[in-house]
Amino acid sequence: MFSLYIVLMFYLYILYSVSSDKYYIGYSDDVERRLSEHHHSERTTYTSKHRPWILKKQIEISNDRGFAMKIEKAVKKSKSRVLIEKIILEINNIEELAQLVRVPMHRD
Repeated sequence: MFSLYIVLMFYLYILYSVSSDKYYIGYSDDVERRLSEHHHSERTTYTSKHRPWILKKQIEISNDRGFAMKIEKAVKKSKSRVLIEKIILEINNIEELAQLVRVPMHRD
């Protein structure tokens, strides 16, 4: 008998609201699904108040949910629009992002 393992990859994503001129940071294993949820959720949430959202950036983080959460938390904790815009314009991989937000990378 064979076992099938599905390895999920987690991504950091950055959304932008033109109507509110605000950014939102999140992580997900399915960014398109998550964007749809932000647009169509009937619950009153931060993102529901600032619709519509545009996906500005997604960066592959890791198959480790905990590490993706650490990266997301570090970006959110900075509360820096300058940092977010730097990520959108200049950062293209997890190594650059981890260094920018000072989160140590995993080593196998």
